[in-house]
Amino acid sequence: MGCCIIIGAGECTGLLRPVEKSDCLIAADGGLAHVKNLGLTPDVILGDFDSLGYVPEGANVFPVRKDDTDTMLAIRRGLALGYHNFLIYGGLDGPRLDHTLANIQSLLFLTRRGCRGALIGKDAIALIAQPPGFTLEGPKGGLLSLFSLGESAEGVTLRGLEYPLESGTLPGDFPLGVSNHFLGGKAEIVLEAGCLLAVYDRKAGLPTDF
Repeated sequence: MGCCIIIGAGECTGLLRPVEKSDCLIAADGGLAHVKNLGLTPDVILGDFDSLGYVPEGANVFPVRKDDTDTMLAIRRGLALGYHNFLIYGGLDGPRLDHTLANIQSLLFLTRRGCRGALIGKDAIALIAQPPGFTLEGPKGGLLSLFSLGESAEGVTLRGLEYPLESGTLPGDFPLGVSNHFLGGKAEIVLEAGCLLAVYDRKAGLPTDF
């Protein structure tokens, strides 16, 4: 099965890859403007449309006063359609920090349901790593930062990065994993226990097994 591609109202400068027939493209509220600018036709349009400013024809309309963000509404629709991989655009470079944090929580929501998600920004990608980890092909000098989502991430091994680590611990209360750099080839991020938020250079693309 393909990916569920969600485009939200934050900044979106283009897609990592073309939309395929097996994908589902969802425009979440103001993300519809980005979809149109990209010359694409969404499979689903949904949201409360406080960002877009009008209700488009054929949209699934939700009240402004609700528990779910528009991104979460889109994630729930993708899950209901059977998708397990989610690419979320327009959710990392928006003007509101609270929505960015909400989108990071949404990645954890997907992870805990056996799915994978990535926030694709203008210059960076954010995703969650669980054991055993993942591998990237990063550009030389490109940034990669790792943050523990919890008490600590244990058994963390980093290879192919400027600051290597062997079976170390990344605590949840100290930013030890910030501002590492790719060496210009394959980088391995391995962990034995815990959960890591990885934020890295968009040029590295998605993990090889995504």
